[in-house]
Amino acid sequence: MNSKFIFRSILAVAVVAAASCKPDLKTVTPSKGSADFSRYIAVGNSLTSGFADGGLYLDGQQNSFPLMIATQMQTVGGGTFSTPFFNANQADGSGYKKLTGFTSPSDPIITDVPAQAVIGSATVPGFGTVPLFAKYTGDLNNYGVPGIRLNHITLTYYGNVNPYFERLLPNTSPANTVPYLNFVNSKPFTFFSMWLGNNDVLGYATGGGAVAADFPTDKALFTQLYNLAAGTMVKGGGSGAAKGVVANIPDVLSTPYFTTVTLKALLDVIQKSQPQVQNIFIQPGTGAPRPATAEDYFLLPLKAANVIGKPNAAGIPYGLHPLNPVESKYVLDKAEAAIVVDYTNSYNATIKSVAAANGLAFVDANAVFKSYAAGRTVNGALVSAAYISGNLFSLDGIHLTPMGYAIVANEFIKSINAQYGSSVPIVDVTKYRGVKFP
Repeated sequence: MNSKFIFRSILAVAVVAAASCKPDLKTVTPSKGSADFSRYIAVGNSLTSGFADGGLYLDGQQNSFPLMIATQMQTVGGGTFSTPFFNANQADGSGYKKLTGFTSPSDPIITDVPAQAVIGSATVPGFGTVPLFAKYTGDLNNYGVPGIRLNHITLTYYGNVNPYFERLLPNTSPANTVPYLNFVNSKPFTFFSMWLGNNDVLGYATGGGAVAADFPTDKALFTQLYNLAAGTMVKGGGSGAAKGVVANIPDVLSTPYFTTVTLKALLDVIQKSQPQVQNIFIQPGTGAPRPATAEDYFLLPLKAANVIGKPNAAGIPYGLHPLNPVESKYVLDKAEAAIVVDYTNSYNATIKSVAAANGLAFVDANAVFKSYAAGRTVNGALVSAAYISGNLFSLDGIHLTPMGYAIVANEFIKSINAQYGSSVPIVDVTKYRGVKFP
Protein backbone atom coordinates (compact mmCIF):
# COMPACT_ATOMS: atom_id res chain seq x y z
CA MET A 1 0.00 0.00 0.00
CA ASN A 2 1.58 3.24 -1.14
CA SER A 3 1.48 5.88 1.58
CA LYS A 4 1.27 8.67 -0.97
CA PHE A 5 -1.80 7.02 -2.38
CA ILE A 6 -3.25 6.68 1.08
CA PHE A 7 -2.68 10.30 1.97
CA ARG A 8 -4.04 11.46 -1.39
CA SER A 9 -7.11 9.36 -0.74
CA ILE A 10 -7.53 10.84 2.70
CA LEU A 11 -7.16 14.33 1.29
CA ALA A 12 -9.68 13.56 -1.42
CA VAL A 13 -12.14 12.28 1.14
CA ALA A 14 -11.58 15.34 3.30
CA VAL A 15 -12.16 17.68 0.37
CA VAL A 16 -15.30 15.88 -0.66
CA ALA A 17 -16.47 15.74 2.93
CA ALA A 18 -15.88 19.46 3.44
CA ALA A 19 -17.74 20.28 0.26
CA SER A 20 -20.66 17.96 0.54
CA CYS A 21 -20.65 16.00 3.81
CA LYS A 22 -24.20 16.52 4.83
CA PRO A 23 -26.06 13.63 6.46
CA ASP A 24 -28.66 12.23 4.13
CA LEU A 25 -31.18 11.67 6.87
CA LYS A 26 -34.80 12.07 6.01
CA THR A 27 -37.23 13.24 8.64
CA VAL A 28 -39.40 10.35 9.76
CA THR A 29 -41.98 9.87 12.44
CA PRO A 30 -40.61 6.98 14.50
CA SER A 31 -42.93 3.99 14.70
CA LYS A 32 -42.48 0.40 15.79
CA GLY A 33 -44.94 -0.92 13.22
CA SER A 34 -45.97 -4.50 13.97
CA ALA A 35 -42.79 -5.29 15.89
CA ASP A 36 -42.09 -5.12 19.61
CA PHE A 37 -38.54 -3.96 20.44
CA SER A 38 -38.91 -3.98 24.22
CA ARG A 39 -36.21 -6.67 24.58
CA TYR A 40 -33.95 -6.98 21.57
CA ILE A 41 -31.13 -9.52 21.55
CA ALA A 42 -28.35 -9.98 18.99
CA VAL A 43 -27.15 -13.47 18.10
CA GLY A 44 -24.09 -14.09 15.98
CA ASN A 45 -20.36 -14.24 15.68
CA SER A 46 -17.50 -11.75 15.60
CA LEU A 47 -19.36 -9.25 13.41
CA THR A 48 -22.15 -9.11 15.99
CA SER A 49 -19.73 -8.73 18.91
CA GLY A 50 -17.96 -5.69 17.41
CA PHE A 51 -14.72 -7.54 16.65
CA ALA A 52 -12.31 -5.33 14.71
CA ASP A 53 -8.62 -4.95 13.91
CA GLY A 54 -7.97 -8.61 14.63
CA GLY A 55 -9.39 -8.58 18.15
CA LEU A 56 -12.28 -7.93 20.50
CA TYR A 57 -11.67 -4.80 22.54
CA LEU A 58 -13.73 -2.11 24.21
CA ASP A 59 -13.70 0.46 21.40
CA GLY A 60 -14.94 -2.16 18.94
CA GLN A 61 -17.64 -3.35 21.35
CA GLN A 62 -18.85 0.24 21.78
CA ASN A 63 -19.23 0.48 17.99
CA SER A 64 -20.99 -2.82 17.36
CA PHE A 65 -23.89 -2.69 14.92
CA PRO A 66 -26.40 -4.27 17.38
CA LEU A 67 -25.77 -1.44 19.87
CA MET A 68 -26.37 1.09 17.10
CA ILE A 69 -29.63 -0.64 16.14
CA ALA A 70 -30.77 -0.85 19.76
CA THR A 71 -30.10 2.84 20.28
CA GLN A 72 -32.28 3.68 17.28
CA MET A 73 -34.98 1.25 18.48
CA GLN A 74 -35.24 3.19 21.72
CA THR A 75 -37.05 5.93 19.77
CA VAL A 76 -39.88 3.48 19.13
CA GLY A 77 -40.19 1.77 22.50
CA GLY A 78 -37.01 -0.29 22.54
CA GLY A 79 -35.57 -1.26 25.92
CA THR A 80 -32.10 -1.07 27.34
CA PHE A 81 -29.34 -2.96 25.57
CA SER A 82 -26.43 -4.50 27.44
CA THR A 83 -23.15 -5.43 25.79
CA PRO A 84 -20.56 -7.55 27.61
CA PHE A 85 -18.01 -4.74 27.64
CA PHE A 86 -14.50 -5.24 28.86
CA ASN A 87 -14.00 -2.80 31.73
CA ALA A 88 -11.59 0.13 31.58
CA ASN A 89 -8.73 -1.92 33.01
CA GLN A 90 -9.27 -4.56 30.32
CA ALA A 91 -10.03 -2.16 27.47
CA ASP A 92 -7.57 -3.82 25.10
CA GLY A 93 -9.51 -7.07 25.52
CA SER A 94 -8.07 -9.92 23.50
CA GLY A 95 -5.49 -7.58 21.95
CA TYR A 96 -5.76 -6.06 18.47
CA LYS A 97 -3.84 -4.48 15.61
CA LYS A 98 -3.00 -0.78 15.55
CA LEU A 99 -1.73 1.44 12.74
CA THR A 100 1.36 3.19 14.09
CA GLY A 101 2.91 4.75 10.98
CA PHE A 102 4.18 4.14 7.49
CA THR A 103 7.51 2.95 6.17
CA SER A 104 9.32 5.04 3.63
CA PRO A 105 8.08 5.14 1.00
CA SER A 106 5.05 2.92 1.18
CA ASP A 107 3.73 0.28 3.53
CA PRO A 108 1.70 0.76 6.73
CA ILE A 109 3.32 -0.20 10.02
CA ILE A 110 0.89 -2.29 12.01
CA THR A 111 1.61 -3.12 15.64
CA ASP A 112 0.04 -5.79 17.83
CA VAL A 113 -1.51 -4.37 21.01
CA PRO A 114 -1.22 -6.99 23.81
CA ALA A 115 -4.29 -8.52 25.45
CA GLN A 116 -5.44 -7.11 28.79
CA ALA A 117 -8.38 -9.40 29.54
CA VAL A 118 -6.60 -12.76 29.64
CA ILE A 119 -6.52 -13.96 33.25
CA GLY A 120 -5.14 -17.46 32.78
CA SER A 121 -5.79 -20.69 30.94
CA ALA A 122 -7.59 -23.99 31.37
CA THR A 123 -6.86 -27.49 30.16
CA VAL A 124 -9.85 -29.03 28.41
CA PRO A 125 -9.62 -32.80 27.97
CA GLY A 126 -9.43 -33.63 24.29
CA PHE A 127 -8.78 -30.02 23.23
CA GLY A 128 -5.69 -28.92 25.10
CA THR A 129 -5.09 -25.54 26.71
CA VAL A 130 -7.45 -22.62 26.09
CA PRO A 131 -7.10 -19.03 27.37
CA LEU A 132 -9.51 -17.60 29.92
CA PHE A 133 -10.82 -14.04 29.76
CA ALA A 134 -12.12 -12.07 32.73
CA LYS A 135 -15.77 -13.03 33.27
CA TYR A 136 -18.71 -10.79 32.33
CA THR A 137 -21.62 -11.16 34.74
CA GLY A 138 -24.07 -8.32 34.01
CA ASP A 139 -27.25 -8.12 31.93
CA LEU A 140 -26.80 -9.31 28.40
CA ASN A 141 -28.38 -8.46 25.04
CA ASN A 142 -25.43 -8.79 22.66
CA TYR A 143 -24.62 -12.51 22.50
CA GLY A 144 -22.03 -12.21 19.73
CA VAL A 145 -19.29 -14.84 20.09
CA PRO A 146 -16.24 -14.49 17.84
CA GLY A 147 -15.33 -17.69 16.05
CA ILE A 148 -18.63 -19.49 16.46
CA ARG A 149 -19.88 -21.52 13.50
CA LEU A 150 -23.46 -22.59 12.96
CA ASN A 151 -22.41 -26.17 13.61
CA HIS A 152 -21.26 -25.12 17.10
CA ILE A 153 -24.61 -23.85 18.39
CA THR A 154 -25.86 -27.17 19.75
CA LEU A 155 -22.58 -28.48 21.18
CA THR A 156 -22.58 -28.98 24.95
CA TYR A 157 -18.79 -28.56 25.27
CA TYR A 158 -18.41 -25.42 23.13
CA GLY A 159 -18.54 -23.08 26.13
CA ASN A 160 -15.30 -24.64 27.33
CA VAL A 161 -13.23 -24.26 24.16
CA ASN A 162 -14.23 -20.78 22.95
CA PRO A 163 -12.93 -18.20 25.46
CA TYR A 164 -15.32 -15.50 24.19
CA PHE A 165 -18.29 -17.73 24.99
CA GLU A 166 -16.74 -19.00 28.20
CA ARG A 167 -16.50 -15.47 29.63
CA LEU A 168 -20.29 -15.12 29.34
CA LEU A 169 -21.07 -18.37 31.15
CA PRO A 170 -21.32 -18.89 34.92
CA ASN A 171 -18.89 -21.76 35.23
CA THR A 172 -15.20 -22.01 34.49
CA SER A 173 -13.88 -24.19 31.70
CA PRO A 174 -14.14 -27.22 31.55
CA ALA A 175 -17.36 -27.18 33.63
CA ASN A 176 -19.66 -25.49 31.09
CA THR A 177 -22.29 -27.65 29.39
CA VAL A 178 -24.86 -25.16 28.02
CA PRO A 179 -25.13 -25.09 24.21
CA TYR A 180 -25.09 -21.63 22.64
CA LEU A 181 -28.62 -21.92 21.23
CA ASN A 182 -29.97 -22.80 24.68
CA PHE A 183 -27.99 -19.99 26.30
CA VAL A 184 -29.39 -17.22 24.09
CA ASN A 185 -32.92 -18.57 24.62
CA SER A 186 -32.65 -18.81 28.40
CA LYS A 187 -34.52 -15.53 28.93
CA PRO A 188 -37.60 -14.12 27.09
CA PHE A 189 -37.10 -11.59 24.29
CA THR A 190 -39.38 -9.87 21.79
CA PHE A 191 -37.03 -9.20 18.88
CA PHE A 192 -33.76 -10.65 17.64
CA SER A 193 -31.10 -10.28 14.99
CA MET A 194 -29.27 -13.41 13.90
CA TRP A 195 -26.13 -13.29 11.76
CA LEU A 196 -24.72 -16.80 11.90
CA GLY A 197 -23.02 -18.96 9.28
CA ASN A 198 -20.12 -16.73 8.22
CA ASN A 199 -17.53 -18.78 10.07
CA ASP A 200 -18.76 -22.00 8.50
CA VAL A 201 -16.85 -20.96 5.39
CA LEU A 202 -14.65 -18.08 6.56
CA GLY A 203 -12.10 -20.16 8.48
CA TYR A 204 -11.46 -22.32 5.43
CA ALA A 205 -10.99 -19.25 3.25
CA THR A 206 -8.74 -17.25 5.59
CA GLY A 207 -6.62 -20.32 6.29
CA GLY A 208 -5.94 -20.82 2.59
CA GLY A 209 -7.79 -24.13 2.71
CA ALA A 210 -4.72 -25.59 4.40
CA VAL A 211 -6.40 -27.06 7.51
CA ALA A 212 -8.74 -30.01 6.92
CA ALA A 213 -10.75 -29.28 10.08
CA ASP A 214 -11.70 -25.86 8.67
CA PHE A 215 -13.48 -27.28 5.62
CA PRO A 216 -16.96 -25.70 5.26
CA THR A 217 -19.86 -27.22 7.15
CA ASP A 218 -21.80 -29.88 5.25
CA LYS A 219 -24.58 -28.18 3.28
CA ALA A 220 -27.37 -30.47 4.49
CA LEU A 221 -26.26 -30.05 8.11
CA PHE A 222 -26.17 -26.27 7.63
CA THR A 223 -29.77 -26.31 6.38
CA GLN A 224 -30.88 -28.49 9.29
CA LEU A 225 -29.21 -26.29 11.88
CA TYR A 226 -30.35 -22.99 10.35
CA ASN A 227 -33.96 -24.21 10.40
CA LEU A 228 -33.48 -25.27 14.02
CA ALA A 229 -31.97 -21.92 14.97
CA ALA A 230 -34.64 -19.80 13.29
CA GLY A 231 -37.44 -22.04 14.52
CA THR A 232 -36.14 -21.72 18.07
CA MET A 233 -35.54 -17.97 17.94
CA VAL A 234 -39.07 -17.09 16.79
CA LYS A 235 -40.37 -18.63 20.04
CA GLY A 236 -38.74 -15.74 21.87
CA GLY A 237 -37.00 -17.64 24.64
CA GLY A 238 -40.31 -18.55 26.22
CA SER A 239 -42.12 -15.31 25.44
CA GLY A 240 -44.30 -17.20 22.96
CA ALA A 241 -43.33 -15.32 19.82
CA ALA A 242 -40.64 -12.97 18.61
CA LYS A 243 -39.97 -11.18 15.37
CA GLY A 244 -36.50 -10.82 13.96
CA VAL A 245 -34.04 -10.11 11.21
CA VAL A 246 -31.37 -12.34 9.69
CA ALA A 247 -28.49 -11.65 7.32
CA ASN A 248 -26.78 -13.85 4.80
CA ILE A 249 -23.05 -14.49 4.38
CA PRO A 250 -20.93 -11.73 2.81
CA ASP A 251 -18.74 -12.28 -0.22
CA VAL A 252 -15.51 -12.86 1.66
CA LEU A 253 -13.40 -12.84 -1.51
CA SER A 254 -14.18 -9.15 -2.05
CA THR A 255 -12.63 -8.14 1.29
CA PRO A 256 -9.12 -6.64 1.63
CA TYR A 257 -7.89 -9.88 3.18
CA PHE A 258 -8.06 -11.40 -0.31
CA THR A 259 -7.68 -8.38 -2.60
CA THR A 260 -4.75 -6.40 -1.17
CA VAL A 261 -1.87 -8.76 -2.04
CA THR A 262 -2.10 -9.54 -5.74
CA LEU A 263 0.12 -11.39 -8.19
CA LYS A 264 0.78 -8.17 -10.07
CA ALA A 265 1.73 -6.31 -6.89
CA LEU A 266 4.15 -9.04 -5.84
CA LEU A 267 5.79 -9.16 -9.27
CA ASP A 268 6.02 -5.36 -9.46
CA VAL A 269 8.02 -5.28 -6.23
CA ILE A 270 10.34 -8.20 -6.99
CA GLN A 271 11.00 -7.11 -10.59
CA LYS A 272 12.43 -3.78 -9.41
CA SER A 273 15.53 -5.67 -8.32
CA GLN A 274 15.12 -8.88 -10.34
CA PRO A 275 13.52 -7.99 -13.69
CA GLN A 276 14.06 -11.51 -14.97
CA VAL A 277 11.48 -12.95 -12.53
CA GLN A 278 8.24 -13.72 -14.36
CA ASN A 279 6.39 -16.02 -11.93
CA ILE A 280 5.44 -16.43 -8.29
CA PHE A 281 5.25 -20.13 -7.45
CA ILE A 282 2.58 -21.40 -5.04
CA GLN A 283 1.78 -24.66 -3.29
CA PRO A 284 -1.88 -25.28 -4.20
CA GLY A 285 -4.21 -27.37 -2.05
CA THR A 286 -3.70 -30.36 -4.29
CA GLY A 287 -0.98 -31.16 -6.80
CA ALA A 288 2.55 -29.95 -7.32
CA PRO A 289 3.77 -26.37 -6.93
CA ARG A 290 2.94 -24.18 -9.94
CA PRO A 291 3.08 -20.58 -11.09
CA ALA A 292 0.28 -18.48 -9.59
CA THR A 293 -2.37 -16.96 -11.84
CA ALA A 294 -4.68 -13.99 -11.38
CA GLU A 295 -7.39 -16.45 -10.34
CA ASP A 296 -5.48 -17.43 -7.19
CA TYR A 297 -5.84 -15.29 -4.04
CA PHE A 298 -2.84 -14.31 -1.96
CA LEU A 299 -3.82 -13.67 1.67
CA LEU A 300 -3.14 -10.49 3.63
CA PRO A 301 -0.83 -12.19 6.22
CA LEU A 302 1.64 -12.90 3.38
CA LYS A 303 2.32 -9.17 3.27
CA ALA A 304 3.09 -9.01 6.98
CA ALA A 305 5.26 -12.14 6.78
CA ASN A 306 7.54 -10.35 4.29
CA VAL A 307 9.06 -13.58 3.03
CA ILE A 308 8.88 -13.27 -0.77
CA GLY A 309 12.34 -13.68 -2.29
CA LYS A 310 14.10 -14.64 0.93
CA PRO A 311 16.30 -17.73 0.48
CA ASN A 312 15.87 -20.93 2.46
CA ALA A 313 18.73 -23.03 3.84
CA ALA A 314 19.43 -24.29 0.33
CA GLY A 315 19.62 -20.76 -1.02
CA ILE A 316 16.36 -20.99 -2.99
CA PRO A 317 14.32 -17.75 -2.85
CA TYR A 318 10.84 -18.04 -1.32
CA GLY A 319 8.08 -17.99 -3.90
CA LEU A 320 10.41 -17.64 -6.87
CA HIS A 321 11.13 -21.31 -7.51
CA PRO A 322 8.91 -24.42 -7.44
CA LEU A 323 11.26 -25.97 -4.84
CA ASN A 324 10.41 -23.15 -2.39
CA PRO A 325 6.83 -22.09 -3.25
CA VAL A 326 4.51 -19.76 -1.32
CA GLU A 327 2.94 -22.00 1.31
CA SER A 328 -0.67 -23.10 1.05
CA LYS A 329 -1.56 -21.17 4.22
CA TYR A 330 -0.87 -17.91 2.35
CA VAL A 331 -2.83 -18.80 -0.79
CA LEU A 332 -6.44 -19.61 -1.57
CA ASP A 333 -5.97 -21.19 -4.95
CA LYS A 334 -8.51 -21.14 -7.78
CA ALA A 335 -10.05 -24.50 -6.86
CA GLU A 336 -10.32 -23.57 -3.17
CA ALA A 337 -11.88 -20.22 -4.05
CA ALA A 338 -14.49 -22.06 -6.09
CA ILE A 339 -15.36 -24.12 -2.99
CA VAL A 340 -15.81 -20.90 -0.98
CA VAL A 341 -18.16 -19.47 -3.60
CA ASP A 342 -20.12 -22.73 -3.93
CA TYR A 343 -20.71 -23.16 -0.19
CA THR A 344 -21.47 -19.48 0.33
CA ASN A 345 -24.11 -19.59 -2.40
CA SER A 346 -25.63 -22.74 -0.92
CA TYR A 347 -25.73 -21.34 2.62
CA ASN A 348 -27.24 -18.08 1.38
CA ALA A 349 -30.01 -19.89 -0.48
CA THR A 350 -30.85 -21.64 2.79
CA ILE A 351 -30.81 -18.43 4.84
CA LYS A 352 -33.10 -16.59 2.42
CA SER A 353 -35.51 -19.50 2.26
CA VAL A 354 -35.67 -19.97 6.04
CA ALA A 355 -36.15 -16.22 6.56
CA ALA A 356 -39.14 -16.23 4.22
CA ALA A 357 -40.63 -19.35 5.81
CA ASN A 358 -40.50 -17.75 9.27
CA GLY A 359 -41.62 -14.26 8.24
CA LEU A 360 -38.28 -12.71 9.18
CA ALA A 361 -36.71 -9.57 7.78
CA PHE A 362 -33.74 -10.38 5.54
CA VAL A 363 -30.49 -8.49 4.90
CA ASP A 364 -28.59 -9.37 1.73
CA ALA A 365 -25.16 -8.70 3.26
CA ASN A 366 -23.48 -10.47 0.35
CA ALA A 367 -24.86 -7.93 -2.10
CA VAL A 368 -24.10 -5.02 0.24
CA PHE A 369 -20.43 -5.97 0.61
CA LYS A 370 -20.04 -6.48 -3.14
CA SER A 371 -21.58 -3.07 -3.81
CA TYR A 372 -18.72 -1.39 -1.94
CA ALA A 373 -15.94 -3.19 -3.85
CA ALA A 374 -15.37 -0.29 -6.22
CA GLY A 375 -16.54 2.38 -3.81
CA ARG A 376 -19.76 4.21 -2.96
CA THR A 377 -20.40 7.69 -1.65
CA VAL A 378 -22.00 7.66 1.80
CA ASN A 379 -23.20 11.03 3.03
CA GLY A 380 -20.48 12.73 1.03
CA ALA A 381 -17.63 10.38 1.98
CA LEU A 382 -16.16 7.79 -0.37
CA VAL A 383 -16.27 4.32 1.16
CA SER A 384 -14.77 1.27 -0.52
CA ALA A 385 -13.30 -2.16 0.15
CA ALA A 386 -9.75 -0.87 -0.33
CA TYR A 387 -7.40 -1.75 2.52
CA ILE A 388 -7.00 1.12 5.02
CA SER A 389 -7.93 3.93 2.61
CA GLY A 390 -11.43 2.51 1.96
CA ASN A 391 -12.79 3.23 5.49
CA LEU A 392 -15.03 0.14 5.40
CA PHE A 393 -12.78 -2.65 6.70
CA SER A 394 -10.55 -2.61 9.76
CA LEU A 395 -6.87 -3.54 9.85
CA ASP A 396 -7.51 -7.29 9.80
CA GLY A 397 -9.02 -6.95 6.32
CA ILE A 398 -12.16 -8.92 7.26
CA HIS A 399 -14.00 -7.14 10.05
CA LEU A 400 -15.46 -3.67 9.82
CA THR A 401 -14.54 -0.23 11.05
CA PRO A 402 -17.07 1.70 13.15
CA MET A 403 -18.18 3.38 9.90
CA GLY A 404 -18.55 -0.05 8.31
CA TYR A 405 -20.63 -1.27 11.24
CA ALA A 406 -22.82 1.85 10.98
CA ILE A 407 -23.46 1.06 7.32
CA VAL A 408 -24.40 -2.50 8.28
CA ALA A 409 -26.67 -1.25 11.07
CA ASN A 410 -28.57 0.84 8.54
CA GLU A 411 -29.01 -2.15 6.24
CA PHE A 412 -30.53 -4.08 9.15
CA ILE A 413 -32.80 -1.15 10.07
CA LYS A 414 -34.00 -0.73 6.48
CA SER A 415 -34.88 -4.43 6.29
CA ILE A 416 -36.68 -4.32 9.66
CA ASN A 417 -38.70 -1.30 8.57
CA ALA A 418 -39.61 -2.92 5.27
CA GLN A 419 -40.71 -6.19 6.87
CA TYR A 420 -42.62 -4.87 9.86
CA GLY A 421 -43.91 -1.49 8.67
CA SER A 422 -41.84 0.29 11.29
CA SER A 423 -39.99 3.59 10.99
CA VAL A 424 -36.87 3.06 13.08
CA PRO A 425 -34.54 5.97 12.24
CA ILE A 426 -31.30 5.06 10.51
CA VAL A 427 -27.86 5.76 11.96
CA ASP A 428 -25.89 8.89 11.06
CA VAL A 429 -22.89 7.18 9.46
CA THR A 430 -20.84 10.39 9.49
CA LYS A 431 -20.52 10.13 13.28
CA TYR A 432 -18.36 7.03 12.98
CA ARG A 433 -14.70 6.72 11.95
CA GLY A 434 -12.95 4.55 9.42
CA VAL A 435 -9.45 3.22 10.14
CA LYS A 436 -7.85 5.07 13.06
CA PHE A 437 -4.64 6.82 11.97
CA PRO A 438 -1.71 7.53 14.31
